Amino acid sequence: MKFTKLAAVAIAGLMAAAPAMAELTFTSLSYRTGPYAAGGIPFADGYADYFTLLNERDGGIGGVKTRLIECETGYSTEKGVECYEATKGEGALVYQPLSTGITYQLIPKVTADDIPLHTMGYGRTSAANGKVFSHVFNYPSNYWYGASIAIKYLLGENGGDLSGKKIALVYHNSSYGKEPIRTLEALAKKHGFKLTTLAVDHPGQEQKSQWLQIRRERPDYVLMWGWGVMNQVAIQEAINIKFPMENFIGIWWSGADHDVAPAGAAANGYKALTFHAVGNDFPIFADMQKYVVDSGKAAGAGDNVGKVLYNRGLYAAFLAAEAVKTAQAATGTADINASQMRDGMEALNITEAKMAAAGMPGFGPEFQVTCANHGGPGSGAVQQYDAASGSWGMISDFMTPDQDVIQPLIDEDSAAYAAENNITPRACN
Repeated sequence: MKFTKLAAVAIAGLMAAAPAMAELTFTSLSYRTGPYAAGGIPFADGYADYFTLLNERDGGIGGVKTRLIECETGYSTEKGVECYEATKGEGALVYQPLSTGITYQLIPKVTADDIPLHTMGYGRTSAANGKVFSHVFNYPSNYWYGASIAIKYLLGENGGDLSGKKIALVYHNSSYGKEPIRTLEALAKKHGFKLTTLAVDHPGQEQKSQWLQIRRERPDYVLMWGWGVMNQVAIQEAINIKFPMENFIGIWWSGADHDVAPAGAAANGYKALTFHAVGNDFPIFADMQKYVVDSGKAAGAGDNVGKVLYNRGLYAAFLAAEAVKTAQAATGTADINASQMRDGMEALNITEAKMAAAGMPGFGPEFQVTCANHGGPGSGAVQQYDAASGSWGMISDFMTPDQDVIQPLIDEDSAAYAAENNITPRACN
């Protein structure tokens, strides 16, 4: 189906077309238990609460109520795959695995099952190539883009010149943590900085040797690809060796409220990347309080509302809901299926007008998805922790990555995947 001209279908018409008991089913592969629960809980709360808000305030999406199936993975790849197999027959429209390990295992499965996979800000970066990865989407950004944005920010901090600078990468020793290395190596070659990589084994509580090396080598900047307790330990170790917090930048999974709280005032100035806004100064949160929290329908205790990872879960649900609306308008059908959802995601166009209409003005970058580009422009920004207020604030505009470096890497990796799996890339107009 072509999406150049979406069908002009009124919401009232969609409501009339929907079967009486129709439901739009979403799944949440959550982890409210295990070593990464501190990050998994607020994301899962935000994801669930947004769909509850749509049901309570709007009567669902296009007149069809949403249903959320939550399946606990404990951040285990094996359990994540089990959750997928157990729930895919329930009519799930899209999966958001929230784990790079689970993502890699689900890519061939969702493609065979004709169910879209949204790996927002994580997963396999080369899945941005929609010609090869027909059912995987990683908009609005991914790890290679994040690495490039971090370097772009540091270039701005250094007058456009990083030659001779030393940058260390402290990373979770997993497929997730290793994702940015090849990008940073290419950027180091281009900009003339020296890159040192330091792996931290799961779960990340032992980092003494890595930070002793940092103290010896005295890099100008430290980047971090961490998750869970690793982030808290790294920030404390950086404080212990008196590394300047303003020169310490984490990926977006290393910049949440619980990451800095244990260090208190000493974490002041720590930075992290983000691809969405922070804080609760948006109209949607008044509605969330009224229709979800105060009515006792919140997924959690309501104490995560407005926090970094709650906002991320909410943003993921917003993007899913907008893809549903896109598919509904294109098909003239309110009760869409997973295949139609995939088409809606591939035609997704996020504008400021749509964010404002959802009560989220300026919440994220504007972007458009296409057949060939499932990753969007890769935009990201930098946020910084202010210990005095106990909150995060944006300190940069949304920036786009260095596509001259990233696109060849995406092309190379996706071509290798296609060859290994006997995939003939789709022809995209």
